[in-house]
Amino acid sequence: MTSWPSAPEPDVSADHPISEHWVYTGAHRPPMPRALTDHMTHKWQTPPLPSDQHPEVARFAARRDALSRALPGATLVIPSGNYKVRSHDTDYRFRTTVDFYYLTGCQDADVVLVMTPVAGGHVATLYVAPRRDQSTHEFFTDSRYGELWVGARRGLRETAQYFAIATRDLALLRDDLAGLAGTEILVERGVDAPVDVMVAAAPRDAMIAATLSDHRLVKDAFEIAQLRAAVDFTILGFEDVVRALPTAQRRGERVIEGVFNLRARVEGNDVGYNTIAASGSNATILHWMENNGPVKDGDLLLLDAGVEVNELYTADVTRTMPVNGRFSPAQRRLYDIVLRASNAAIAALRPGIPFITSHQTATRVLAEGLVELGILDHDIDTILRKDRQLHRRYTLHGTSHMLGLDVHDCTLSRDAHNEGSLEAGYVMTVEPGLYFQWNDLTVPEEYRGIGIRIEDDILITNDGAVNLSAALPRDPDAIESWMAALWAEGPGDLSRS
Repeated sequence: MTSWPSAPEPDVSADHPISEHWVYTGAHRPPMPRALTDHMTHKWQTPPLPSDQHPEVARFAARRDALSRALPGATLVIPSGNYKVRSHDTDYRFRTTVDFYYLTGCQDADVVLVMTPVAGGHVATLYVAPRRDQSTHEFFTDSRYGELWVGARRGLRETAQYFAIATRDLALLRDDLAGLAGTEILVERGVDAPVDVMVAAAPRDAMIAATLSDHRLVKDAFEIAQLRAAVDFTILGFEDVVRALPTAQRRGERVIEGVFNLRARVEGNDVGYNTIAASGSNATILHWMENNGPVKDGDLLLLDAGVEVNELYTADVTRTMPVNGRFSPAQRRLYDIVLRASNAAIAALRPGIPFITSHQTATRVLAEGLVELGILDHDIDTILRKDRQLHRRYTLHGTSHMLGLDVHDCTLSRDAHNEGSLEAGYVMTVEPGLYFQWNDLTVPEEYRGIGIRIEDDILITNDGAVNLSAALPRDPDAIESWMAALWAEGPGDLSRS
């Protein structure tokens, strides 16, 4: 990583006062001679103001209008979030908060949306920092924001043009909010620490996130198209992983993670969450993200991964496959139970049924399977009783969650996640699983250390449901044929799409 070059110590004699000849750039940065600063900030061609515009500005405006109608009369403050330090002077790659993106389309750090009430609604303003371009020494002295270091980002004019929203200098935000004292100001908190301290906490602050969680439940045509694309790219990544399994058997799970993540980046995207590449008994660890274990002939690989497209919508898909391309009899018996649970849960999905139905349906099938295997010996109703729940030693998690801009989307919604009914336009996962720990003495030895999950992304439609990830094989025979065909093709070309 590039760092600052060494620089001479400043001449602090009376003839050369620091204030006239040096620019200080931070405690750990060398000072810059004034002559160099002047040289670096002159004679640059001014780029023209771009004339393009985000293609979905009308959609974002409609979402702001819906929020305005839901929370009339209050000033609404929704920040994009700040950079987060990874270590010392390096940051994690920035990802904006989903509510800010949902309302603006903007993905920049340190931007704040303020919606000020007026007669009939709200006026939206984006508070943005000016560019750190060649007109200021920050362009080359500020390694977090300077354009020499991180490239150009939109300033006030460019942001107003691209997102069709009025802009103001971020430095004015504190005073502007102070000028609204005595009115109700609601802030989406926990996102931007400096913004949090500008306004005293209000009892209704949480209403912004809760309201938007409800609004984001039903996906529109644009969002569904984005999710379909994310799933399609994810399927390509799973194919790449299968082709790489021979290498992974020599080098371990890290190969699986790297190959899938490479597919995401090759397509110009990212991953929506840390890839779970769990081989052998690591598959019984629900959020196994170390991905540093061996990949052995005869084991199963549980791959839980999803591509996040440029507009931030993510897939979330899991397949469990035999490393050598063939399920053993014991592996197939367990897999068939999970597949039956998945099929039953998906078949039950339609508008109007309770969200919890998918979990209840899958759980009953899994419990029946545990009885078939002789692991549980009670009748099904007794096993599933709220005061018993004996199956949960082996099923461990819920069956469904909403999917969208977050991999676990709309978690604050009052109309989903056990309390409400499904509606057309919801996108949700179905992901039953069975997990038998390697040291679980209640389980026959041949099943110990096996974890199986099948996860698909499901769009609720007016008359049922569509499995967006159905093109990725689910049946064990189909999985074996799919793997064999991919191996016959050879390593493949990651440049294809």
